[in-house]
Amino acid sequence: MADVTQRILALLATLQSGRPFSGDELVARLGVSPRTLRRDVERLREYGYPVETRPGPGGYYRLTAGAALPPLVLDDDEAIATLVGLAAFAATGSAAEGSVDEAATRAYGKVDQFLPKRLRHRAARLRASLETGAAPAPSVSTAVLATLADAIQRRHVVTFDYAGKGGSVTSRRVEPYRHVHHSLRWYLLAWDEGRDDWRIFRIDRVSGLAVTTSAFRPRPLPAETALDYLRQGLNKERERVVLTVEAPLAAVADAFKYQDTELSAVTDRRTRVVLWLDTWQWPLVNLAFLDADFVVHEPAAFRAAFRDFGARLRAAGERGSAGERGPAG
Repeated sequence: MADVTQRILALLATLQSGRPFSGDELVARLGVSPRTLRRDVERLREYGYPVETRPGPGGYYRLTAGAALPPLVLDDDEAIATLVGLAAFAATGSAAEGSVDEAATRAYGKVDQFLPKRLRHRAARLRASLETGAAPAPSVSTAVLATLADAIQRRHVVTFDYAGKGGSVTSRRVEPYRHVHHSLRWYLLAWDEGRDDWRIFRIDRVSGLAVTTSAFRPRPLPAETALDYLRQGLNKERERVVLTVEAPLAAVADAFKYQDTELSAVTDRRTRVVLWLDTWQWPLVNLAFLDADFVVHEPAAFRAAFRDFGARLRAAGERGSAGERGPAG
């Protein structure tokens, strides 16, 4: 892949001089075969560069006037955000060839070459000073994401093989509607023609993706947003828990950063928290680290469990202060 990228960039740089080049001249300059040259020219065209070709004696290749790649028009904040975003994506996944995280890694190393000169040194300094911790997540192919995006835009049915949780693989034919990126995972919301219902698919479990020529008529989404529908599915076997915490929203967001929460500020010092949990024990550590008063509004079972646990903690503290020994064991 690196060799292909270098060849394409070398070909583009040569053509951006503005003058026409014969095929023999480009072959000699780039050190490739005529067949490879023709293939690379087609790749440039696929990327959107209008390469003009005149075949036969006196023939040439030439980049159409005005097609030179300009510096990216980014201001300082946008340039920094671009680098930080690429670094964050590069830190996820396994860097498999053709994956989003691998492409982000490559782009992170070269994006400053296309920035205005005044920003290049600042971008280089940021890169030299920035480290990102690995955040393991399944890799997703950039080709799969691009293919699904095209099918969503054109409203074309797609087919693929899908590996379920248990590893069993089924063939699917679906109408694709939305990509969703949530909790370091990529999902597809689609209408499954075989199940006659809406389904959510983990994109890293999709293989053999193909776009058909069959177009579909769009249906109303099954929720306000695709993310809402995804959350409904992920949380369908969990309890909805509602809390009010006597702490600012920023502090609560930091304490619950690994939970899927909905936060809203009641006041500058009070935050409403909605989350979905399997058991009442999950939020205890988060709340303990906040060191703030809180109220459990629902469900009633969680309120009772918190009350009982609080009584046990109080009793444990009283026994310790009285010098009593704990339970044998």
